Amino acid sequence: MEDLDDLNQEEIPGVREDLENDTAAAAARIQEYLETLNNIPLNIAITGETGAGKSTFVNALRGLSNDDEKAAPTGITESTLECTPYPHPNYLNVTLWDIPGIGTTKFPADKYLKLVGFEKFDFFIIISGIRFTENDVKLVKEIERMEKKFYFVLSKIDNDIRAERRETDFSEEETLKVIREDCVHRVAQLGIESPKVFLVSSFELHLYDFPLLQQTLERDLPKNKRDTLLFVMPNINPEIIIKKKEAFQNKVYYYATLSAIGSAVPLPGLSMVVDLAVLVSAVTEYVFAFGLNVSSLKRLSARTGVPYADLCAVINSPLAAAEITKERVQQALTELKHRATRTAASRYIPIFGIPLALIFSFNENCKTLELILDELADDAQRVFERALV
Repeated sequence: MEDLDDLNQEEIPGVREDLENDTAAAAARIQEYLETLNNIPLNIAITGETGAGKSTFVNALRGLSNDDEKAAPTGITESTLECTPYPHPNYLNVTLWDIPGIGTTKFPADKYLKLVGFEKFDFFIIISGIRFTENDVKLVKEIERMEKKFYFVLSKIDNDIRAERRETDFSEEETLKVIREDCVHRVAQLGIESPKVFLVSSFELHLYDFPLLQQTLERDLPKNKRDTLLFVMPNINPEIIIKKKEAFQNKVYYYATLSAIGSAVPLPGLSMVVDLAVLVSAVTEYVFAFGLNVSSLKRLSARTGVPYADLCAVINSPLAAAEITKERVQQALTELKHRATRTAASRYIPIFGIPLALIFSFNENCKTLELILDELADDAQRVFERALV
């Protein structure tokens, strides 16, 4: 498969010709592209000194509470003695690595990156609970030498805010500004030019600088890994939900074509099986990325204290908070069929060369997937507002 950085999202090389001559080959090419796109590896290194809050941050990024069965262990003693991988519960191609702080006996500074296997990491997040140290700076200099990206995260800013609230002239905005400037100044004094410092609460990612951190990571990552990061990000604000929806809209084109090819297979009983399998795959992607699957909703409930039933109460789509099966998708399609026929003409133009026999099915699939995507994105927005606003 060609490097995804070189692929145009609007056209997969070779598909145009295959659609004109061999629809089965076109389907195989599109399927390979989608599978590759959905399995791009992303490895994130989280490091810092003992008690900095690394494990809590790792758990927060994975949508887990510290007491979750799959959570990274936390505690005031050094929990991380090895480089420990923690796969994302919904996306096994994304791994957060809780790695020991630099300068320990087992991981001396001069051999640190080699011992932790720096080459596999896409970027490093250096965590501190109070202030960054000379050991953190030693690590950064090694990361810079290896031409990797790094970001400083002060992970317990909620503690500072609570302490400052006792002051009569308290201003959250001014407090954050003072802490950020002091932190940047201290890191700069240790020899790091223009450090990127983010103030974050691991228990309330939607507050403070985490949205800015997410935007910075997205901007700095190679193009082929941006959606991978986007889909695993918790729904910390409406903008994240909108971006996820837009990313999925870019793939509706391909799912609709695959489904159309399936519906044109001239074998009794096979067309609907193939057609539904493609749509189930697409819908499953939507539900998991928006955090509307049962396990994600239960984890959100545990983290926020909002009852699971209350989160489900604001959901309208029958495809959310439920097992995604062919039968359930078929039922949803039946309910959407009338609505789809009344919608305006699809904004998608069939891939050049698509057989005339597939165009009707392609357009209907596009309309249906768009309606499902709209419903699920709206549900994600309502769940966000119920849980976090």
